[in-house]
Amino acid sequence: MTRPLKTLVLVLALAVVGAACGDSGDEATTTTAAPATTAAPDTTAAPTTTMAPEDPISLIYVTPNPMGVNSFLILGEVGTQRAAERHGGTWKTFESVDDTTRRANIEAAIDEAPDVIVLTTFTLTEMADEYSKANPDQQFILIDSCPDEPAPNLHCGVFREHEGAYLLGVMAGHLSEAKQIGSVVALDIPFFKRWWESFWVGAQSVDPSIENSAVFIAGDNPFSDPARAKELALSLAAQGPDHIFAVGAGSNGGVFEAAVEAGFLSYGVDINQCPDAPGYIVDNNMKLVDAVVDQLIEQVLAGTAGPMVDFGLAEGGTGVMALHPDLATSECVIADHPDIVAEVERVAAGIIDGSIVVTDPLFG
Repeated sequence: MTRPLKTLVLVLALAVVGAACGDSGDEATTTTAAPATTAAPDTTAAPTTTMAPEDPISLIYVTPNPMGVNSFLILGEVGTQRAAERHGGTWKTFESVDDTTRRANIEAAIDEAPDVIVLTTFTLTEMADEYSKANPDQQFILIDSCPDEPAPNLHCGVFREHEGAYLLGVMAGHLSEAKQIGSVVALDIPFFKRWWESFWVGAQSVDPSIENSAVFIAGDNPFSDPARAKELALSLAAQGPDHIFAVGAGSNGGVFEAAVEAGFLSYGVDINQCPDAPGYIVDNNMKLVDAVVDQLIEQVLAGTAGPMVDFGLAEGGTGVMALHPDLATSECVIADHPDIVAEVERVAAGIIDGSIVVTDPLFG
C-alpha cells in the first residue's frame, strides 16, 4: 500500500462512519448522531443547545429538508454540534421543508447573528448566494455546492464524489455476471452524473463491454421516497442489471429492500449502509460530511477559510469501506473479495497520486 493510501486509511479510521451503527464520528466524539430537533409551531425547529461557560461561539445549522433518515443531513448536524461543543459553544438546527421555510429559517438564523451559519446541498445554493451578499458581516458555510462567484463571507465545501463512485464501479466491473449495471438516482440533473456515470466508467475500466442504465426517482420527495425507489429498482432489475447503485439518500432503503427481494447486489451512499441489508450491499460511496463541516467551521473561526475547498480521496473527504480498516466487520459484500479489495486499493492510490485520472462528469 502506498504512503498516500495509508494516509487516507488513517483519516478514514478517525472520521468515517462506524460500521455497526451507520453514524459518523472521530476521536473526539462518540459515533452517535446529535439528538433530533423537535418541530416548533412556526417555520423553525426547536433547537437543541449546549451552553458554554465563557466566551462561547454560536453556530446555527439550516437544512433544506427534514433530516429524517437522510444521513447526509444528519452528519451536517453532527459536525456542527462537534465544533460547538469543542469550543464550549451553542448550536441550533433549523429544519426546513420547502422554499418558504428555507427562507424563514435562514432569516431567523441571521437575526440571531451566530458566528457561523451552516447550510447544506445544492438546494440552498441560490439562497446562500443571495443572503451572504446581503449580509456581509455574517459568516456562512455551504456544503456540497457553491455559487459561481461566492461572496467573501461564504465558504463552500464540495466533494469529488466521482472518485468514490468510480471505485464502486471497479467493484461492479469485477463482480457483475450479467455485464449490466444500473443506478436509481434522486434527480435527472447533471450534478448526479458524478455518481451514476462515474460508477459506469469505473466498471468499464474493468470490462468495456458492461452496459449501464439509470432511472430517476424525481417527484416531490426524491430524497425520501423509498417506496418509489423500490418500485424503480425492481423494474430496473427485471431488465437485466445485477448490480444497482442507490443514489437517493433517504430513498435508498427501498432499493435495498428490492435487492433482497429480487436478488441483485446494490451500493449505498454517504455512510456505511451495508448493515441495512447484509449480503446485498457491496460497498458505499461515502461522504464524510461531518468532518468537512467541522474543518470548515474551524477555518472560518480562525479567519483562514477560502471561498471553496474540495474534498476527495486524498483529503479524506470521500471514501469506500473497501479502504477502511474495519472492513471485516462492515457487513459489506466486498469484504468477501480480498482480491478485488487489493485492486480497489491500487486504483485509489493511483487516483491520489494522479496516475489515474477520474474525469468529473460535470466538467469533463
